[in-house]
Amino acid sequence: MNDLLLITLTLVSGLLVVYHHLGYPLVLRWARRRRPEQNIEARQRRYVSGTKDRELPTVTIVVPAFNEQRWIAEKIRNLAVLDYPPDCLRVIIGCDGCTDNTAVVAAQTAKEAECRQLQIDIHQFSRNRGKVAVINEVIQNIESELVVLSDVSALSSVDALLIAAERFKDPGIGVLNSHYRLLNPGSSGEAAYWNYQSNIKASEAALGSTLGAHGAFYMFRRSLFQRLAQDTINDDFILPMEIVAKGYRAEHESRITALELEQADQTMDQQRRRRIAAGNLQQLLRLKRLLLPRYGSVAFAFASGKGLRVLMPFLMLATLFGSLLLATEHPFFALMAAVQLLVYALAAWYMLFQPRSAHRHIRTLAYLVSGHLAGMTGTLRYLLGLERGRWSRATSNISQLPTGGKT
Repeated sequence: MNDLLLITLTLVSGLLVVYHHLGYPLVLRWARRRRPEQNIEARQRRYVSGTKDRELPTVTIVVPAFNEQRWIAEKIRNLAVLDYPPDCLRVIIGCDGCTDNTAVVAAQTAKEAECRQLQIDIHQFSRNRGKVAVINEVIQNIESELVVLSDVSALSSVDALLIAAERFKDPGIGVLNSHYRLLNPGSSGEAAYWNYQSNIKASEAALGSTLGAHGAFYMFRRSLFQRLAQDTINDDFILPMEIVAKGYRAEHESRITALELEQADQTMDQQRRRRIAAGNLQQLLRLKRLLLPRYGSVAFAFASGKGLRVLMPFLMLATLFGSLLLATEHPFFALMAAVQLLVYALAAWYMLFQPRSAHRHIRTLAYLVSGHLAGMTGTLRYLLGLERGRWSRATSNISQLPTGGKT
């Protein structure tokens, strides 16, 4: 009886591991092929004002910032070159108790010739309360039709707002995601991971709705916003999914690019992934109603993607230890144990020594395994009450690029 229970637990855990990493992406790929991406032509304004500008929705871009003096100037210059009517666009920089010169640099940049047409407000909050507090306080006073949330270190494609305005003509769309790209990935594994995540986002949209968004750049209808709990960790997941829960879709737009300038070293990357993992558990608990059958494909994607993501480190451990315990009596489980030990040995070898000669598949494998380790740590930290909702600054040893490590 005990053997039967152990065999069942090991097999179910192993099947879920395989399904999460291989089966679910195949389902998404199938869904994406059945629903080709919509090719909606956005109006080409080419920075020339005209009567049709009055048809465009008003937009407010909110940029929360905490000690971002090395990025904020380039961010404002990028926003200044977005092709959108100046009288329909407003920018709010929310300086969350910054202890550096973020606000000063922002004010100086706003006075530059190419930035003067921007309606830009710099809100200086006296103490650091966290990104969620900035979002709640700033958005409650916004009256525009659409709101963009964007990270300081991410640049947006110049026609992003025109494309978004065209997509939001569909009343069923509540959230619109951009295509996230890294300018300088910290590793080949990181590059492969984020390319994979971008494809997943596009495929989830084909299935019914993307799950969450990326804080680099996403847009939503102001009327659908509701205040976030102060201790929210992954605000860029809970905010859009609360909108999806109201019956609206979150779509992915590959023509809108959010280019991440910040290059994370291994320490920064691990800190960020641990925090995201803690947020994954939090959002699973707070949005568990989205697992109900009435949400259809959204419930399926939430369970297959985010739900299993939280459980994955523990399912992997259950599969490994179960296989080892059964290996002496069952050749099949001996083979399973050998394959797993080989995979983890290759990942550990690369993580410890990082040889330049390692094949790219080994690098990707190591990044994946290290991500699950970070995920387990983040989940346990949340369960133990060690993860706060406020942001903190990660440190980096990278010198060739200025860093503003957000976690």
